[in-house]
Amino acid sequence: MNFIQKKMPFFIIATILFGIKTYIVYRFIFNIDLENIMQALILFINPFVSTFLLFSISVWFSKKSRQMKYIRYTALLASLLVFANIVFYRSFADFITIPQLLQGSNAADLGKSILSLMRPYDILLFIDVAVIWHLSKRRADSFIIDFSRRGKVFALAMSLVLLAGNFFLAEMERPQLFTRAFDREYLVKNIGLFNYHIYDIAINTKATTQKVFADGNEIPEIKKYVENNVKDDQKSEMFGVAENKNVVFINAESLQSFVINNEVNGEEVTPFLNSLTEDKDTYYFENFYHQTEQGKTSDSEFLIENSLYPLSRGAVFFTHGQNEYNAMPEILGQEGYTSNVFHANNKSFWNRDQMYESLGIDAFYGKEAYEVTDDNSVGWGLKDKPFFEQSIEHIKTLKEPYYSKFITLTNHFPFELTDQDKSIESYDSNSTTLNNFFPTVRYMDESIEQFFEQLKAAGLYEDSIIIIMGDHYGISANHNKAMSQYLGKEEITPFDHVQLQRVPFFIHIPGHGKGEVRSEVSGQIDVKPTMLSLLGIENEDDIYFGNDLFSNERKDYIALRNGDFINEDFVYTSGICYDRQTGEPVEGESEVSLDVSIDEEVTACTPIADKVDRELAYSDDMIYGDLFRFIEFEDKEK
Repeated sequence: MNFIQKKMPFFIIATILFGIKTYIVYRFIFNIDLENIMQALILFINPFVSTFLLFSISVWFSKKSRQMKYIRYTALLASLLVFANIVFYRSFADFITIPQLLQGSNAADLGKSILSLMRPYDILLFIDVAVIWHLSKRRADSFIIDFSRRGKVFALAMSLVLLAGNFFLAEMERPQLFTRAFDREYLVKNIGLFNYHIYDIAINTKATTQKVFADGNEIPEIKKYVENNVKDDQKSEMFGVAENKNVVFINAESLQSFVINNEVNGEEVTPFLNSLTEDKDTYYFENFYHQTEQGKTSDSEFLIENSLYPLSRGAVFFTHGQNEYNAMPEILGQEGYTSNVFHANNKSFWNRDQMYESLGIDAFYGKEAYEVTDDNSVGWGLKDKPFFEQSIEHIKTLKEPYYSKFITLTNHFPFELTDQDKSIESYDSNSTTLNNFFPTVRYMDESIEQFFEQLKAAGLYEDSIIIIMGDHYGISANHNKAMSQYLGKEEITPFDHVQLQRVPFFIHIPGHGKGEVRSEVSGQIDVKPTMLSLLGIENEDDIYFGNDLFSNERKDYIALRNGDFINEDFVYTSGICYDRQTGEPVEGESEVSLDVSIDEEVTACTPIADKVDRELAYSDDMIYGDLFRFIEFEDKEK
């Protein structure tokens, strides 16, 4: 023990303590999947490599007291960063990005949700910090070493060699990891949490400069891709079927398709929405996927208004709220429509007050437009039933035709509901989140049914089309054990996880009489071209990446923001190509990787993977470069 105290540099001790803690967090809190021995080796090595580099910087401080002070505060700050990622991961099964941190104005509204994500045992995360703090204060003389210049250089060189070795192994395991880094878990698994954050800072810096150097020369290439791979020159048979009708769009918070036509405790979860699947005035798309990322509800709004993909990091509403767009509200405005959003939340949440102006939305009815009391609110705010009741009075005053979007709140994590509002009992599993999800979904279902009746009573129903869309998932992968119990599966495989990203999408056209359940693979990227087509509006010179859902000439895949995709035959996720009908890996395709170019050995999924990669990149270019400012659209004021 005396030898260790006198001879082992203190930064080595800090590295061991912090590295062990970080590895435990990787395995038992982040639950990072390991597919082979190489991944297990890399995951074990990278926390020690990262922390060695972090703590070895202390040897460059000339004063010994400063060495100890640096190590103490570095351990504390790094632990707080790990803790922040743990809380974030429990909610989103994802890791924090720089743009996410810049969304700090959302923190006040998120407060209650954040508290629900904390656990009493989280205090154990700081045990190593307490040990480091104690030793550096009480036993400093036993550990302090006066490093020569040669020793300092050696420590730096060793940290860089270890880092290079880690990156070499990561590149062997996941070729082109940094150039195709859609999946943050792959980055953390291969290079570690701290190196991931450094990488994220570098990517964020690059992204922020992209707008400065953009000059519009990128547009012809993007337009050519869209013309050749996305757009359909033929009008669908549904073109103009809702011409001049009002559009009522219900953004159903956290609603996933697995509850539709399903039961809990022997009772239907969504009886009204179930009835719409059989309604002859309704088209229901049963294979419709959300495509959101870290921006969640705001991402879904961005998708439907622009038919562009959200960003892989942060929320476009925050990071690029001042961009120019050719959004649906602006296009509809040129056709005589007024556009407005109803949402009983703060106008600054998700930066809506600024972004809505950029999208061309005429009015936002936020929290101040509603009477919110303790009796009519729960969880995130005004309950859905009083929300729709009060919204009707606002709708009656609108100039027609209008495009009105209603964003619900009650079915939001952590899915709180008072006993008097519960129509069905909670589920019984090891996940409180999943258990409480079903009563809040039923409450939202009832509120939407009530809203339909209110529209009829107000004389607004017949002259409107009503669209209902789940905005994003409500139950993350952190609750897979409970979800497998509910679905009667042994486990939730990566294939199952992708299928759980399906959200309900209904198009209800009163008096139409030709509705049906449609099974084609589709997604939120398709909403804008579909709605414009239904309203009989042509928009040929626009740049978008979705298709009219009723078109016969649609592209053959739906891309998720992390680079996964679904088409009629296959599901690609976690580096595996699955048969969409059986859910089994395609024989001989179990190691399909996005790094295989289309000119090399082509597998069942790689041709589409190449298109997905390009499409996501082109959409990012449009946003990061603010490229719409260089396009002169017909009738659009610049």
